[in-house]
Amino acid sequence: MRRSAIEHVESKQMRKDITDFRTGDTVRVHWKVKEGDKERVQPFEGVVIRKTRGQIRATFTVRKVSYGVGVERIFPLHSPRYEKIEVVSHGNVHRNRLFFLRNLRGKASRLQTQDETQTDGAARPIAPTSPTPESAPAPAEAATDAEPKKGKVDAGDEKKAGKGKKSKSKPAAGARE
Repeated sequence: MRRSAIEHVESKQMRKDITDFRTGDTVRVHWKVKEGDKERVQPFEGVVIRKTRGQIRATFTVRKVSYGVGVERIFPLHSPRYEKIEVVSHGNVHRNRLFFLRNLRGKASRLQTQDETQTDGAARPIAPTSPTPESAPAPAEAATDAEPKKGKVDAGDEKKAGKGKKSKSKPAAGARE
């Protein structure tokens, strides 16, 4: 079956050099600005808060805060007016549209990057699933290590039990110290 004439023209106009990015990523779009008879490239850096689908009509919205004012621009994905799209950082988000960022200010509006989440996960050592015969403790030692020692209390146990906290309540009305 032959493609329609519109689909044929649209396929010729689509860009092939599109950078792979998602919602939540911080991108720098190098947009060509025409001033008079001169043309220059102006970067626009911000967080991608929305990405719409569609062949030639696909768009993405980039939001940044400039001098305390939120600025959003909608860019056509297949436009010849931008030179390139750089991905500054990849955001770790679980939504497709991040419109809730419009209501947040300051540090609250920052997104967690994938670099931060990868270093958090890699910092914890992974325990071996089956001990080797050389490193396995003897059965008597294993039983003593499994019991908690009564003399030492772990800092995490204190918080859970509520011990060590001093009461800051006021004395009764008639009592003196």
